[in-house]
Amino acid sequence: MDDRISVIVPTLNAGGQIDTLLTRLEQQTRKPDEIIVVDSSSEDITQEMVKRHPEVKLVVIDRKDFNHGGTRDAMLRESIGDFVLFLTQDAMPSDNDYIAKIVAPFADDEVALVYGRQLPRKDARPAEALVRKYSYGDESMVITKTDIPSLGIKAFHSTDVCAAYRRTAYLEVGGFETDVLTNEDMFIAARLLHAGWKIVYEANATVTHSHNFTFRQQYRRNYIQGYEIEKHRPILGSAPLSSEGMALVAYTAKRLLRQGKIIELGRFAIDCSFRLIGNRNGAREARRGAARNRKAA
Repeated sequence: MDDRISVIVPTLNAGGQIDTLLTRLEQQTRKPDEIIVVDSSSEDITQEMVKRHPEVKLVVIDRKDFNHGGTRDAMLRESIGDFVLFLTQDAMPSDNDYIAKIVAPFADDEVALVYGRQLPRKDARPAEALVRKYSYGDESMVITKTDIPSLGIKAFHSTDVCAAYRRTAYLEVGGFETDVLTNEDMFIAARLLHAGWKIVYEANATVTHSHNFTFRQQYRRNYIQGYEIEKHRPILGSAPLSSEGMALVAYTAKRLLRQGKIIELGRFAIDCSFRLIGNRNGAREARRGAARNRKAA
């Protein structure tokens, strides 16, 4: 593949991770033509670590100016890649073939977006490890517009933790929204599918990535997701989140029970309650905001 490849990594206080990540990217069998780190004015040694890699382009922005969609969009438009890869600072490619594997599906000219598989860290809680296994299975998948009725909202599943975009397709649908709190990857995936492009889940392109969120963090995360997903109902359609959420809960709970992890099962139940309440409250606030806007108009 002669096309150019850019890798973009947003960072914030990533001093303990970024040097290792950049080294892994520089060791890839398919070396990127460009690596861009966009740093939100870190207070630790992140920028110093990045400068140890002279071929990496460092862009520093004010922390208040960071936006999940807007910042990524600006960096993609500044990049040179025909294919543009996004990684988060805490997503470590599992091997030196990650880039080669995640761009391989672009051999099909109809593929616009490829996202990879997330494997849990060694310190992941048992429930978190099972959630990753459910969400990121070991079978690759090609998704098209015709799959939306059967898959529902799952058709739009994507993740900028480890994703690659075809520049022409990205620009054709307008790119990421420039003011979005989260799920910019899901919303552009929906627009790409509706525009007739294909999305690929490439299970062979793996990164190590997971979180052990507190209940408070889980509530906040799901509040924001619920808010943004409700705002984007026109493009996502009416498919409920609850059905996919219940399938994940059943999968995880059943396996925790089989493993005899009763305490972890109890914690997972509480965790799910915080997810559900956060999601519902976020969606409710989005509906209230829409109603206020209609009255003001």
